Amino acid sequence: MAIIIRTENENDFSQVYDVNVIAFGDREDEAKLVERIRDTENFIPQLSIIAEDKGTIVGHVLLSKAEVVEGDKQHEVIVLAPIAVRPNYQKQGIGKQLINEGIKRCSELGFYVVLLIGHPEYYPKFGFKPARKFNLELTQFKVPNEVFMVNELKEHELMKIKGELRYPKAFFE
Repeated sequence: MAIIIRTENENDFSQVYDVNVIAFGDREDEAKLVERIRDTENFIPQLSIIAEDKGTIVGHVLLSKAEVVEGDKQHEVIVLAPIAVRPNYQKQGIGKQLINEGIKRCSELGFYVVLLIGHPEYYPKFGFKPARKFNLELTQFKVPNEVFMVNELKEHELMKIKGELRYPKAFFE
């Protein structure tokens, strides 16, 4: 299996929609979230990444802009959501390839803080740690400490940022 990891383009949109629906048990929430984010200023085309096998899209990850707010200060950060892999391609390292590529691209683009809500057993292998330990808060969603995570892609970047992560309104429409 020769999986190609590449940037999504407009011709991929319908397959990306399908991957997100199928990966999340035939529900459209994540697929519609991707569509909403694409239509905002928080969308970064290079951070919408797909995994392709013989012309079929088998995985997708989206990283987009959000902000951490501390009083009247805003810090631009990246949030990872969603990530989807077709069920018959799961547990083959495709999600890992997508996340690693996304993290690499974030660094290259000058984004050094990535946050997510995710499985505490899975994401630490990519460098994610519980975010509340770094004076970061999340109140838009009620989540346990261990699933709200941050990855500092450049040393000391988290010393410059504290406050509340605010997901853009696309996440709530």
